[in-house]
Amino acid sequence: MAEGLKVLVVDDSAFARMRVRRYLLADPDIAEVDTAADGVIALRKIADFVPDVITLDVQMPIMDGITALREIMATAPTPVVMLSGLTGEDSATTILALELGAVDFCLKLGLNAPNGHTSLMDDLTNKVKIAAHVQLANLASADEAATRMALQAKLHPTTPKPRSRNRITGKIECLTVIASSTGGPKALAQLVPQLPADLAAGYLLIQHMPAGFTRSLAERLDKSSDLEVREAEEGDKIKAGLALMAPGGFHMTIKKGGIIHLNDGPAVNGVRPSADVTMKSVARVYGSRVAVAVLTGMGADGRDGVRAIKAVGGSSVVEHESTCAVYGMPRSVAEAGLADKIVPLDQIPSVLTRYMEKRSERSVGVAN
Repeated sequence: MAEGLKVLVVDDSAFARMRVRRYLLADPDIAEVDTAADGVIALRKIADFVPDVITLDVQMPIMDGITALREIMATAPTPVVMLSGLTGEDSATTILALELGAVDFCLKLGLNAPNGHTSLMDDLTNKVKIAAHVQLANLASADEAATRMALQAKLHPTTPKPRSRNRITGKIECLTVIASSTGGPKALAQLVPQLPADLAAGYLLIQHMPAGFTRSLAERLDKSSDLEVREAEEGDKIKAGLALMAPGGFHMTIKKGGIIHLNDGPAVNGVRPSADVTMKSVARVYGSRVAVAVLTGMGADGRDGVRAIKAVGGSSVVEHESTCAVYGMPRSVAEAGLADKIVPLDQIPSVLTRYMEKRSERSVGVAN
């Protein structure tokens, strides 16, 4: 995009529109910024302005962010970055937006203050530039993609062996770790409901998100899955059929006995939670009984963690570029020669299930 990016800023606050526009135009990679006060005006402007990226406020009068997003994805698919508040309602709505095809989101905290928050504005600019390069074909809604995955599961079913005793006791024989970043909430909404709850397997989820949003994501995944999915808390124990999500703002590590430990230490790879941190601790405790999946996302978080898991005999699968919103994290693992399999998102559930079945068959217990 040699001529620079075109961005449409949609926000009912005139001050926010002005501030975001001015800040975005200060970046040399952004050439034009137009604005709209609500979703209705935005939809009219999209046809003429043809933006490369849209920033979209979650809460707006006349036409709210979710309604506008649905219309954009249906009529003029364009990368969208949501602007969200910190309320519980805002976080839940933002998670829904990500499942419906929004690429990412930024916190709106301080945006309307006279001096603003430079770090937040830098974050927004960076995410707008990343969004401009996502694969538009992979911005379909989670509902549509989940239907395709369910069909794939019917065509290529896996039949786990009954393990009722383990389901009752919660004892696990293997562990699956799933890491994701940009595009991850939508990918998880498609993947997690396809994972088996009747194997003696525990699950850990690491999604790059700030505090306050991972809980909403876990709650949505819990409603659509046979697994119990929830945000991890200090002292939680890994159990069969339970998926624990690293809380935003905290690294999640595993202690002997499968006990969760959370810490707010320095960011690793620029993020907290970091997949590398979790995977390295998992490798030390669970050894070869680990299967790891690296999904869509920017950067290389997860690569060193996968290396640690592979070193002790664990298995790995990464999402193929064809279904990634951003082919960064999976690419880093694949190019390092650490991926056992590289497959589209809809094939990852069956790959993980086969890994877990094999580990369970070979395992006589686990260090928990």
